[in-house]
Amino acid sequence: MIQSENFIAIPPGVTIREQLENRSMNQKEFAQRMNMSEKHISNLINGKVELTHDVALRLESVLGISAQFWINREALYREQEARVREELDFENDRDIAKKMPYSECATLGWVPKTRNINEKVHSLRKFFEVARLEVLSSLQLPGIAYRVVGTNDSNDYVQAMWTQKARVEARAEQVEAINIKLLKELIPEIRALTREPASVFCEKLRIFLSRCGIVLVFLPHIKGSFLHGAIFPEGRYFVLGLTVRGRDADKFWFTLFHELGHVIQGHSTHHLDFNSTEYKKAEDEADAFARNTLIPEEQYEAFIVKSDFSKLAIVDFSNRLGIAPGIVLGRVQKDNYLPYSYYHELKEKYIIA
Repeated sequence: MIQSENFIAIPPGVTIREQLENRSMNQKEFAQRMNMSEKHISNLINGKVELTHDVALRLESVLGISAQFWINREALYREQEARVREELDFENDRDIAKKMPYSECATLGWVPKTRNINEKVHSLRKFFEVARLEVLSSLQLPGIAYRVVGTNDSNDYVQAMWTQKARVEARAEQVEAINIKLLKELIPEIRALTREPASVFCEKLRIFLSRCGIVLVFLPHIKGSFLHGAIFPEGRYFVLGLTVRGRDADKFWFTLFHELGHVIQGHSTHHLDFNSTEYKKAEDEADAFARNTLIPEEQYEAFIVKSDFSKLAIVDFSNRLGIAPGIVLGRVQKDNYLPYSYYHELKEKYIIA
């Protein structure tokens, strides 16, 4: 017997047990009279196996109660069992839905606006394309690699919604087959886009990446998350989702090359725990790729040795590198050579729809 708040499912075995008690008959004798194994009879009484038409006919002979009665009892039990499990599953899904950033995603138009928790569950099931939200814990996108700075308790749910949206948006795009060799060749041209305004580089970046089998999806930042970007394989192409957290251009470009680094270096992180040594190693390697692609290590060290971090020096160095000065400034500030309060005018702010 199983039950939920509004339903209870009682197996036909309960009635069989009552009949045996009325007759002072044990299960061993009953199994012999039914010409069935004791194990099967035990499972039948406990509702673990289906009461078939054949069993119903045997019960009619042994207990004198019509086969149709047993068939109806079994059908009712299975229906009620399904209702109980549905309600229990829904309770679990309600708990999960409460942890999702539903309101903000509804404001963005990703899911319908509602305050009703049951409607939220139905909408989230459709959004994630799952029969039950509880399967999300085991349903991981293959090879996914996030660039996440910081953490909080709700971050997993934010990542799940953000990544699913990127996955669905990518389906509308047409791209070539994955071509890592071409991606490596295009890195210098992609890097040069750092000097272009967002209104220009966005479309160029899409085209460059589509030739390499990568669908670029721009998505808004969700409050409370620390997510900058994610990349994962989806059939014959990769999906690269990017946000502009804080609108900082230098963080945007670092995230882009970080994610491309995962692809070029062949990282597969889907089977790794986010706290594992292997995952940290993959992240460190992707960080190093992004740093050295944007500002080659030897050139950066030569610049640092001079200890001239004036605005003019930073602009001159960025011009020689062929990248936006805000990227150089961001690197110098991150390495604690300059306070973050310096030269705000060199840092671009992106608004990407």
